[in-house]
Amino acid sequence: MNLTVLIPVYNEAGTIRIVIDRVREVDLGVEKEIVVVDDGSTDGTRDVLSGLPPELARVFLLPENRGKGAAVRRGIEEARGDYLVIQDADLEYDPEDIRKLLAPVLKGKAEVVYGSRFTGEHRNMFFLNWVGNKFLSFVTNALYNTTLSDMETGYKLFPTPLLKSIRLVSDRFTIEPELTAKVLKRGVRIYEVPISYAGREKHEGKKISWKDGFPALWTLVKHRFVD
Repeated sequence: MNLTVLIPVYNEAGTIRIVIDRVREVDLGVEKEIVVVDDGSTDGTRDVLSGLPPELARVFLLPENRGKGAAVRRGIEEARGDYLVIQDADLEYDPEDIRKLLAPVLKGKAEVVYGSRFTGEHRNMFFLNWVGNKFLSFVTNALYNTTLSDMETGYKLFPTPLLKSIRLVSDRFTIEPELTAKVLKRGVRIYEVPISYAGREKHEGKKISWKDGFPALWTLVKHRFVD
């Protein structure tokens, strides 16, 4: 089995090399490749990426900032692994937890695995972010007949052929609900495992906010009844 670790990145000059090194160092028990897609960074991230040894990661540069979804979609196109996991470029998610996502796949228990921030140890979120996440998970469960605890998690593991067979259109953070909606509409049940989470504050560079919940809600409804 081969695993693609996809790292979409935008303006994370201070953490991107650390994240890549941690992904490279973790022993997952499977072959892995690292695919980094830079979404038009302007803070020096591209300088860091240009200095990477080619054997460390395959790097792709988008010409302008379009959003996380655009970077994820490009990464899916370039992925060579049997499975793909999305790894954010900040330090909120611990690459050691990728082993937890792989475990049910390697045991034949699951195809798609999400890491839940609410069932493992975590740094507490702001109240509005917590409410938004819980509400979006509730709406997902009601619309798609499932019982997810954390739809918006950044840690998602999929079979690569499944991702390549789905037409994804989101450019921004709505890639999270779009992925979930379209996988569930395929009849694939999602397996959840607990992960650790060290959420950043806004002054530390956190980019998503509670306001992103409104387009996420529309995305869930749209793909349930329109697509």
